[in-house]
Amino acid sequence: MTNLITPGVYIREIPSGVRTIAGVSTSTTAFVGAAPKGEANNPLQISSFGEYTSLFGGLNAKSPMSFAVQQYFQNGGQTALIVRVFGANALPARFTFTGTAANADLLLEASSPGLWGNNLVVTVDDNSSDPANLINITVSDPAPAGSGAVEIIRNLTVDATLTAVLKQRSSLLRTSSVTPVPAGGIVNKPDLGGGAGPHTKTVDSTTAGAFTAGADGADIASGDLLDPANGLANKTGVFALENADIFNILCIPPPTFATTVSDATWAAAAAYCADRRAFLIVDPPPGPYAAPVGIAKAGIPAGLAAPDTQFAGLFFPRFKAPNPLTKSDQEFVPCGAVAGIFARTDASRGVWKAPAGIDAGISGITELSYLLNDAENGTLNSNGVNCLRSFNLFGNVVWGSRTLDGGDARGSEWKYIPIRRLALFLEESLYRGTQWVVFEPNDEPLWAQIRLNVGSFLNNLFRQGAFQGQTPREAYFVKCDAETTTQNDRNLGIVNVLVGFAPLKPAEFVVIRIQQISGDIQV
Repeated sequence: MTNLITPGVYIREIPSGVRTIAGVSTSTTAFVGAAPKGEANNPLQISSFGEYTSLFGGLNAKSPMSFAVQQYFQNGGQTALIVRVFGANALPARFTFTGTAANADLLLEASSPGLWGNNLVVTVDDNSSDPANLINITVSDPAPAGSGAVEIIRNLTVDATLTAVLKQRSSLLRTSSVTPVPAGGIVNKPDLGGGAGPHTKTVDSTTAGAFTAGADGADIASGDLLDPANGLANKTGVFALENADIFNILCIPPPTFATTVSDATWAAAAAYCADRRAFLIVDPPPGPYAAPVGIAKAGIPAGLAAPDTQFAGLFFPRFKAPNPLTKSDQEFVPCGAVAGIFARTDASRGVWKAPAGIDAGISGITELSYLLNDAENGTLNSNGVNCLRSFNLFGNVVWGSRTLDGGDARGSEWKYIPIRRLALFLEESLYRGTQWVVFEPNDEPLWAQIRLNVGSFLNNLFRQGAFQGQTPREAYFVKCDAETTTQNDRNLGIVNVLVGFAPLKPAEFVVIRIQQISGDIQV
């Protein structure tokens, strides 16, 4: 503060107390499953299927996840997190550049396990800024078998630091062995040949002992997607998302086209979504559907109990879509396409709009695996199963928006998906936007700031049409005062904020009453 010594005018800036609360993302979708390449158990963010192809190998006959991701972006998806899982005995391709008597061997390997690494072409040369001590590495994954990516990594020191350097600078190559590491920082340089330089050595599929040890390993099983006993501790499978800042929707395609996700995996995934304020899309059993109502109801995972049922929704049936690999139609689970429709609806209307109706058309498919009639749709809807329907005028659409807690018999307040997802959006946004409150003096000035900032955030949503009511008073309230935070709470370091909102419930049933009007009889 400026000392008031000299007579004059002094300008002081006074904090307004306004701290903007930003809304978090609503449709970042996590996919967990098999892929032919890519780092395992590490969620990587992508924004297009082209990026998925570059990092994870594109469409693959052993990867239902690859088709789900493609359908996600076809239907309006914008951001995805990919967690690759692989089975036992998966190995990265590798090759050892032999050192001279004075130099160590240099073992280079593909950046992730899988057959894809056998396609790598690697050139090592010493045409560097210091030919006696430094090398350059050029690595490519040539098309059509590979992605076509080419990387040139210059001026590398072959010592204990190389492992970290390659991990930082290359998406294709790693090293797991530079031994022995010499004392005194002496550089290890592989034997690239004698005589005048520069020296070059290239390894490709024609080289003896080339990159040919890569293996995809065994097909993954449902337990590899989510290991309830050890997955959270090890951050593997679905629990690898512990390394992600945020995700809003979770999709778990089947491990393979011949298997399904187990009920135990669905139940554990729903519980994890409850912890992370996310929503799980549950896929139905495979067709053919001789008794669709019974099969769809049987698709509700056993062991998935309240309140976790609030955080999951089942969509029925599966659909058929073209498979470019076989050039024929194939049956796929709907989770990827449905998640894309979620994202598309969020972007155009908001998370409070049900991702269903005639605007929720499913792109990129040829037909549904079963055509439901109105009676079957009604039975499934009343049991909390969301139907995919085919209508002559509108095509294939999502025709339901209930959580697995949305059966009529349950009478849950979390019956509808948009209400559950809106609440998750509010919770996550307020959680992140009020971190500044921690350790502030717990008294009326703080409470007033909280009311101001939270109220401003909710008022902005009200103006966008997120809540019921004609006025802010009818749509929401924020209470933080001496009633919510007693003296005992203050003694314990607690400030209580009560936030209420009036959600918009979807118009699930439209009733139009028509009657005849008899004209007056003129006498």
